[in-house]
Amino acid sequence: MASTSEASKAPRRFIRPSLRQATLVLPKTGEHVRRVFTLTPNGNDSPNASSSAVPTRRRPLLRGSPDSLLEILSVLSGGFLEAANSTTGRGVFKCAIAYTLGSLFTFVPGLTDLLGHGDGKHMVATVSVYFHPARSMGSMLEATGLACAAFVYAAVVSFASMAVSLFFGRQHMLTAGHVIVLIIFCGGGLGAVGWTKQKLGNPLVNVACSLVSLVIITVLTREGSVQAAKFSYDKVVQVLKMVSMGVLASALVSFSIMPRSARKELRDDLVKITDLLEEILTAITRGFLSGSEYDLDNDSFRAAQRGYKSTFTSLVKNLRESKFEHYAVGTADEHEMEVKLVKCIERLAQSLFGLRSAASTQFQLLEKEQNGYGGLSRVSSEGDMFSSPVQTMNSVNFDRPTHLTLDAIVELPESPQNELDRMMTAESRGSVTATGAAEIFSMFISQLGPPMKSLAFTLKEVLNELPFGPPPKYDITFDQNFTHSLEDARDLYITARKEALEMLYTQRVWARNRSPEVAADYEEVAASCGHFSSSLEDFAEDTIHYLEILDDLKDLLQAKPRQRSWNWLKFWKRKSPKTEHLREEEERLLGSQNPESSTRREPSPHLIKHPREQKIVKNRDESHRSVQVWKLLAPLRREDIKYAIKVGTGAVIYAMFSFIPATRPIYALWRGEWGLLSYMLVASMTIGASNTTGLQRFIGTCMGAIIGVLSWIISTGNPVALAFFGWLVSLWCFYIILGQGKGPMGRFILLTYNLSCLYAYSLSAKDDEDDDDEGGNTPDIYEIVGHRVVAVISGCLWGIIVTRLIWPISARRKVKDGTALLWLRMGLIWKRDPLQILLDGPTRSTYMDIRESIDLQRYLNRLEALRSSATHEFDLRGPFADATYSQILERTGRLLGSFHAMSVVISKDLKASPGEAELLQLTTGERKELSARISHLFSVLASSMKLEYPMNDTLPNIEHARDRFLAKLFACRKQENLEKKATDEDFEVLYAYGLVTGQIADEIEGIGKCIEQLYGVLDEDSLKLR
Repeated sequence: MASTSEASKAPRRFIRPSLRQATLVLPKTGEHVRRVFTLTPNGNDSPNASSSAVPTRRRPLLRGSPDSLLEILSVLSGGFLEAANSTTGRGVFKCAIAYTLGSLFTFVPGLTDLLGHGDGKHMVATVSVYFHPARSMGSMLEATGLACAAFVYAAVVSFASMAVSLFFGRQHMLTAGHVIVLIIFCGGGLGAVGWTKQKLGNPLVNVACSLVSLVIITVLTREGSVQAAKFSYDKVVQVLKMVSMGVLASALVSFSIMPRSARKELRDDLVKITDLLEEILTAITRGFLSGSEYDLDNDSFRAAQRGYKSTFTSLVKNLRESKFEHYAVGTADEHEMEVKLVKCIERLAQSLFGLRSAASTQFQLLEKEQNGYGGLSRVSSEGDMFSSPVQTMNSVNFDRPTHLTLDAIVELPESPQNELDRMMTAESRGSVTATGAAEIFSMFISQLGPPMKSLAFTLKEVLNELPFGPPPKYDITFDQNFTHSLEDARDLYITARKEALEMLYTQRVWARNRSPEVAADYEEVAASCGHFSSSLEDFAEDTIHYLEILDDLKDLLQAKPRQRSWNWLKFWKRKSPKTEHLREEEERLLGSQNPESSTRREPSPHLIKHPREQKIVKNRDESHRSVQVWKLLAPLRREDIKYAIKVGTGAVIYAMFSFIPATRPIYALWRGEWGLLSYMLVASMTIGASNTTGLQRFIGTCMGAIIGVLSWIISTGNPVALAFFGWLVSLWCFYIILGQGKGPMGRFILLTYNLSCLYAYSLSAKDDEDDDDEGGNTPDIYEIVGHRVVAVISGCLWGIIVTRLIWPISARRKVKDGTALLWLRMGLIWKRDPLQILLDGPTRSTYMDIRESIDLQRYLNRLEALRSSATHEFDLRGPFADATYSQILERTGRLLGSFHAMSVVISKDLKASPGEAELLQLTTGERKELSARISHLFSVLASSMKLEYPMNDTLPNIEHARDRFLAKLFACRKQENLEKKATDEDFEVLYAYGLVTGQIADEIEGIGKCIEQLYGVLDEDSLKLR
């Protein structure tokens, strides 16, 4: 305690220097002013402020006074109206209307007659459930197009199967014809449907595939024309007509009742995400200037990050849907501008990630110094000119997060005396010797802090005004001075940045003869400052580009007359290279909407061969024909092909009972067609996904059966009452589908309700005179429900069995193997050294190019979806370690974020400048050693994950190799010939390299600890020779 008190009374060696003057550029006028301003958000978020907002009068809910009851009713009614007026509430209302319209084809005689005789009129309502109208107009246009394609495919399969059956029937080979129909049209047709659903991974494609399955199953196994070797147009046309009526009902509701425009929602998302970018930028800048992680480690910042992720997901979805609206109205050129806007938003977010990385490095260095680690904390013992660690730490108060906060920049009017004081301050600052990371950061911030804060403030004001005006017009009304003001602010910042970096480098002259560890730590401080300042400059550049795109879009929208074209219909015309490039960028941005699907094949690690190994394999191919056979069978080893084959196989086995004369009556009585449809809906790529959907559909079937029985008993078969009950049930079910995200459960509740109540009314209305089973004109609701429940549950169980027994694909194994493959790919990127591309040029091997990090991020998203499916898989070894795998994938995501930040810096210019080339040549040895260690550690992680084997506790250390690289980079600045050739911009890519390698080291260490939780550590039992 005594020493502490003495240290606290010691003279402070580090005092935050006074802030020099800086110029603020007002965005709307372009005026250069000097004033007091702050980056602190409006409002007070202190506990006192939040408590003051609480109403002073609080009454218990259960109180007998009339005022209390009125308040309760007012709150309830207000909440109900708010929920009903929300996007989800309006969607539920529209879906219920569409379902009611679909059910009218069962209850209204005139509409029923349009579909002909039959007891399957409830199919119209069922189609409206899957093809619901709670979507934007663009999504509905896409869905309608997919429904037309599904209509054509189902018609071709149906008519072709009847033609084959008729041909073989005339040849007195009906059994052979049935076998061909089963294998080719039932197994092959439904297998192709499953493959398409999995390959494209689009929710609307899934809906279209469900419609196709419904039509094919009904025609092939239910109607009887194929079994009887008859070519009947009536049955096929009737089924297709019912499907068309359901699609038409949903489309009419979608376009006529409270239509949603994806174009307007896209603009609303652009406004939201721009505000979120401004909020994140302000928080990161404020945290870097203060040297405290408080601004980046609070609920407000985390909420902004979550808001950005969810808004960007919605932005990409609306961008895709708005494309169809633009194509329909002939404004495809506007869609191209919107694609550029979204790409620019993505680049802005990447620049923010660079800012976040540099700020994180700053926090780590300050924490390291506070704890007494690192070279900067050891320099005090190397001479009397340095202060003690206690004294240095007392000069910087880490307990208070605002010790360096620039709450306001007070700028005095210029005068000769003030200018003289500023010059004297700069000279004295240049002669001050820094003894720690905190002091170097403070010196840097004192020099660059005011212009950095001024640029951040200008960006903040600009982003607050962008990009569109208020709804419903969303006019582009930003001030034309924004671009020039931002360019002036950027130029002022660039000038101040050069001065600050020069000042920072002069502070390190004293350390030239010190140990490599000290030099490395000082270079890391410089890297953090340099990378943060360059990332802020990149953010300003991207914002200027964003303004230019908005200006072009504004000119396009205000052009008189507005030019419209439908050139996209001319599919035979060759597109220009510019259009092709934009289309590729759009596809890369949109990607797949189903994380479990794969839109492109990932290169397998075993395909990566050394040239010598390729020669050996070639010789082996010539001498062993079995290798050629193995290559020919390569498609059968693909998981999507395996999935299609097993889906088709399961469908053939289930459907064959409708072709066997002895079992066909049982198949018809127990409504096997709905069991086969349930099988198609449950059969998924992985075991976990099948278990999840199977469980939800089982619960939904039971609930729908109970509701169906109660509705029939209460209504006594009255069509008006049944229509009203159906409307109420649909409201609840569509809330489950849209509001809670439990699509399978909600759809199967309505499906079972349709198969019971609506079918029972069809029997009672004598829609099919030949149908006298299940009670006939006086339907037995219990028998009807029992048959449907058994059929649906049997289909669900069959889907789970097929998924489990035929080529089972475990989500657990895919997560484990996929994570290992991802790490292996990341290790291959570092095997070549990411910066080598600046010297050698782009490589042909994408798996060794850091610019492909976006594809790795997309693959990580697939692993996240598989992880959620893996939690529903049962294994004798115990439950799935979901928490540990969540940490592993989260850390891997941060690694890929670092990779992507590095990729952005490299992609600015793939040709190294003379200064960069010289620096890269001088640091080649250190970079090779560092890259080799990183690549080796990734390989170790991948091997341990793949083999489920514990890792060795003596792994190579990245920090020492990284310190040598930073020390070498520090030594490069001492070379006089290099100082004339290399500029500060030439060091930017090397600074990013140093920061990324530090983050990689931290994340690899954390992943190693997670693997220890999974597989333990290497002990004697693991090393026993058995």
